[in-house]
Amino acid sequence: MDIDWRVAIVLSPILLAAGWALFNIGAAALRQVQGFLSKS
Repeated sequence: MDIDWRVAIVLSPILLAAGWALFNIGAAALRQVQGFLSKS
């Protein structure tokens, strides 16, 4: 099974940006949940 490298080249920046956004949003969400748990 041989993959088409053109598809990988086109999708790699999109996947990289999505992963970076998820990483940043996940960190903010974790801080928010920790803040919520520490208040109660």
